[in-house]
Amino acid sequence: MNLNFDEEKIERFRNQNILTIDYGTKVVGLASFCPGKDPFPMTYGRIIVKDDLQVISELKQVIEDEFFEVLILGLPLFTDGKESEMTQTVRNFGKLLEKEIGIEPILQDETLSSFEAEKRMQEDPRYNFKVDPKKIDEVAACIILEDFFKKHG
Repeated sequence: MNLNFDEEKIERFRNQNILTIDYGTKVVGLASFCPGKDPFPMTYGRIIVKDDLQVISELKQVIEDEFFEVLILGLPLFTDGKESEMTQTVRNFGKLLEKEIGIEPILQDETLSSFEAEKRMQEDPRYNFKVDPKKIDEVAACIILEDFFKKHG
């Protein structure tokens, strides 16, 4: 897997524990990466959503347990870059997250990450070449994290 990461970004976040959040109204997918320690971003599980405060409570526990220092929050946009209702929902969640946890999340475009996650699962023996609905959100979070570090241009 050639990830073609931006070396400057890798250096900027070297040895920092990063948690990526793929926020959804039913399931929140998570992925983690520590540049300089981990070879590549990895899935980190999921949270079943009851409400935002419950999600934040569970995230707070994960962040404290694993010493995550950087949060990346997937921002859903239309393919033309325009915002949707869900974009505003995620922005509001990000503000609540910062207020409750004290870490401002970095917003990262997550356009088509779920479609990419499905495609990746269909091509990967770890998932028996099938889309696993229980894993799709964390695979999408992993893709968001990879996209954050990819070299653009």
